[in-house]
Amino acid sequence: MRIAVAGFQHETNTFAPVKATWDDFVRAEGWPGLTRGSALAPTVQGMNLPIAGFIREAERLGHELLPILWCAAVPSAHVTAEAFERVAAMIVAELVEAIHGPGIDAVYLDLHGAMVTEHLEDGEGELLARVRHAVGDLPVVNSLDLHANVTEQMVAASDLMIAYRTYPHVDMAETGGWVARALDDILQGRRPKPQKSYRRIPFLLPLTQQCTLLSPSKEIYDELAMLEGGAGVTAVSYTPGFPPADIRECGPAVFAYADTAAAAERAASRLADNIIDREATFAAEWLAPHAAVTRAMQSNGPKPMVLADVQDNPGAGGTSDTTGLLRALVELKAEDAVLGLLTDPAAAKAAHAAGEGAEIELSLGGKVFTSGDPPFTGRFVVEKLSDGRFLCTGPFYGGTRTELGPTALLRIGGVRVVVTSGRMQAADQEMFRHLGVDPTRMKIVGLKSSVHFRADFQPIAQEVLVVDAPGAFLDKPEQLPYTRLRPGIRLKPLGPESRG
Repeated sequence: MRIAVAGFQHETNTFAPVKATWDDFVRAEGWPGLTRGSALAPTVQGMNLPIAGFIREAERLGHELLPILWCAAVPSAHVTAEAFERVAAMIVAELVEAIHGPGIDAVYLDLHGAMVTEHLEDGEGELLARVRHAVGDLPVVNSLDLHANVTEQMVAASDLMIAYRTYPHVDMAETGGWVARALDDILQGRRPKPQKSYRRIPFLLPLTQQCTLLSPSKEIYDELAMLEGGAGVTAVSYTPGFPPADIRECGPAVFAYADTAAAAERAASRLADNIIDREATFAAEWLAPHAAVTRAMQSNGPKPMVLADVQDNPGAGGTSDTTGLLRALVELKAEDAVLGLLTDPAAAKAAHAAGEGAEIELSLGGKVFTSGDPPFTGRFVVEKLSDGRFLCTGPFYGGTRTELGPTALLRIGGVRVVVTSGRMQAADQEMFRHLGVDPTRMKIVGLKSSVHFRADFQPIAQEVLVVDAPGAFLDKPEQLPYTRLRPGIRLKPLGPESRG
């Protein structure tokens, strides 16, 4: 069979200060930039991306692929209307051309599921609807991020959606492969187009409470796996959602696919009820920056203490330039400490101009997100410089070739900080090792990440502490100024209800 393949990913924090433009989708940073046609497969090969897993598995199954494009931008505020319309038009135009030319038998889309644009609350729902209009009754299947805000339109326009099962997302490529196998069953007539069932969960969940390495999310996904073992069930997904999205259909959802409507409804209802029954068990401990650093300095364990600066996570729309945790580390005179990644192109440029070994005065960070701590001013030693290009090796980013621009390792007292020109979530040890810092030998490792860091850093950590420092990603939905959220949904587990 001939399968059209495309990917268009963005996780939108509608409360963030910076929008995603066309140039952001074209430019490569963590993931590759806009890639079209025959260049797609070799560009994503070996990466932990759904489209890479789908391509690999579909080719193994003997299918011919029509690669259209893949692009993604670092999570931020709304995708501009221009960027969305240009990418969507490329995808739809090539599908129409294929339909009227050599023909296609199905469509696979690698989507995030939490895209909000300047003119659309539901970016993926609109894209899927346009694709459905272009290809008619042909099978349309897609993979989704675990943090998708799944909408009724997305469910209606797609024949099958499968979301990641792990957070940290170590199974992205695996999920793409699973979608390929499920599509193959449909194309080969081994299974009919599946029936669907969709259930919303009535409360929002902070990202720090969605980690599948911890309870109760771990047990929920164990239950999900057992449900998929049932007769006639194709796939069951649970997406805890992406709460900093001020849209009506923001929030967790369960969706199931099976050979019959009754089987799909049973699976979705059982899992949704299981999640709702566990509402009271979701919890997380937060520490102010000085309290977290003090506790870390008091540790006598053989492994580093890992401090997660979750609200400045660029993987959730943070600017990666806040200074609250850095300030606490310096003021408390922490030793053998490293923090990353702090994005400040001007500081990185100044460090490169000064050269390794130089001592320079810098006003670091606090330039994009200005509602938190001010820039940190101090005298830094330039210890190491790089061009920001290295190969990630950890479970989450493994296989990714970064393009972070001029990068510098700076030191002030016993504290080192990795300063980059481009934004990328601190979720891979190679981000430090390529500059000569071995995280396993540090006493304190500060990371601008919410949960993805746990895949590579939790195994080396004495303990992980969640830091409550200011940032553009507020991981406390009950404190967000929603205006569009549907009424009745609880703003946190057992919390107050939205008034709409």
